Amino acid sequence: MQAIIQHFKNKKRRDGIRLQKHTIKRAAAGVISVMMTFSVLAACSGTPQAGQTGADGTSTGEKKSPVTLKVEIFDRGSAPAGQSATNNYWTKWMQDNFGTPNNIKIEYVPVPRSQEVQKLNVLMASGGDAPDIVFTYDSNLVYKYVQQGGLADLGPVLDEHGPNLKAFLGEETLAYGKFDGVQYAIPARRVSLGKYASFIRQDWLDALNLPVPQTTEEVYNTLKAFKEKDPGNVGKDLIPLGFALAPASYEPIIWPFIKSDLSEEETYTLRMQLGSRDYPILTPGHKEAIQFLNKLYNEGLISPDFALDKDKKKMNQDVMNGKVGLFSEDSVNPLLSNPGVARVLQTNVPGAKLKPVDPFAGADGKHWKPQYIPAGMYIMVPKSSKRVVEAVKYLDFMAQKDNYFTIFNGDEGKNHKMENGIPVLLDNQETKDKMFIGGDFMIISNGQDLGDAQKNDLLSVVYLAPEFIEDGKLARKISMTDTVPMVRFPKPIQAEVKYGSSLLDKYHELLVKSVLAKPEDFDKTYEQMLSDFMNSGGREIAEERKAAYQAMKK
Repeated sequence: MQAIIQHFKNKKRRDGIRLQKHTIKRAAAGVISVMMTFSVLAACSGTPQAGQTGADGTSTGEKKSPVTLKVEIFDRGSAPAGQSATNNYWTKWMQDNFGTPNNIKIEYVPVPRSQEVQKLNVLMASGGDAPDIVFTYDSNLVYKYVQQGGLADLGPVLDEHGPNLKAFLGEETLAYGKFDGVQYAIPARRVSLGKYASFIRQDWLDALNLPVPQTTEEVYNTLKAFKEKDPGNVGKDLIPLGFALAPASYEPIIWPFIKSDLSEEETYTLRMQLGSRDYPILTPGHKEAIQFLNKLYNEGLISPDFALDKDKKKMNQDVMNGKVGLFSEDSVNPLLSNPGVARVLQTNVPGAKLKPVDPFAGADGKHWKPQYIPAGMYIMVPKSSKRVVEAVKYLDFMAQKDNYFTIFNGDEGKNHKMENGIPVLLDNQETKDKMFIGGDFMIISNGQDLGDAQKNDLLSVVYLAPEFIEDGKLARKISMTDTVPMVRFPKPIQAEVKYGSSLLDKYHELLVKSVLAKPEDFDKTYEQMLSDFMNSGGREIAEERKAAYQAMKK
């Protein structure tokens, strides 16, 4: 106060102006009033003062640096030019709409889809370098990480920060992520349980005046006709049956051979869960199924290099180039815009026509094929992560209704239009470039759920091009016909947790070597490979499953 009064006195002397005392006091009071007003406003607005500290002891005068949240993402190598699995419209959208407002920098870590288990094991073994959000379809692998103490308990954080996520998934789905009573994983919700459909060149059948094959025996005769008469004029590159070392290729052929009149105990004890699937390796009919594939190979009726084609890329290329007469795939996949198998085929081969079929059937006339469990991928947070809260918030953001809908469908008018309450993707380049990764980006949901079963059924096909909608409906119906559910024990089978991943490689080795064997060497090769499989952990799995079944029935 004295300093302010002195200032005005000095000013008076300099300017030769006489001031009354009350004028000086009024001026000083005005200055004090302004200072007090500013102080009150600062306090009301929460604006930090220089030198103040927050409750956590950090300076509040400076904005905190953003934390980094690392998120795994599948890389299928299908990104449009100028984009990638880690740098695209949706990675930027999530940063702008979730990351930046929450002071989080999101870093996406690419994992090749065909190598997801191997890559995940490497990431998890790296300790603190693993992404904060990882996932797999293999429940045995999840339990392995649980036993190793490698996963964070997500239950308390989910209760506090995941209300939208919990409501979306529901208790039935969340239960698949509980191990030893603890929520170690958050399972994605699987909307459709159908897996496979087959597709045949209808124009080839028409050219040969042949009906659609209805049994595995009829399939063989049809493939022979394709090879001998070459209705597509393909020449030496003709492949009657497109085949890859992938479940979508071999499961639709193998399962119809499996005896369907097994007892409940045989159903539980003669299968093994390797990865995310049940393999009927010890069930009656399995050897006969592999022998049928051996026959096709030795007669030149299937893809000659199938053993090198684990991601089906070579098979799909052969289909698109008009070389293949019949193949099996994941439901409607060949009808999708990416990679656009059916459409590219029609462009490359005018007049070509793919028709969805369900041709493989065994002695009982049933077209047996596996179906999915209600849970999809298992989403986890490594115990070493310091971002458990941010990870759950990330997933909860995806579960919010508007965000969920936007990620699946883009912007109305630009990327989709609404028809009777169903979003229909628009067939334009912007939509193709934007939506190429939508399904892989939305990790909490395998397929889009509109909250209504009938709408979901229609949704599964309406986003196809108009000329493929009816075929899409048929493919979906086929995928849910004569399906075989996985069997589930109350607790994981320890031997499957221990040997599951390595035995899946052994199974593929059995399949490849048995199929490539000369017909006269098939029995010997198959038995040798089966013995190797059993000695590598298969026997322990079989014995433990028997004991687990007996305990379950007590």
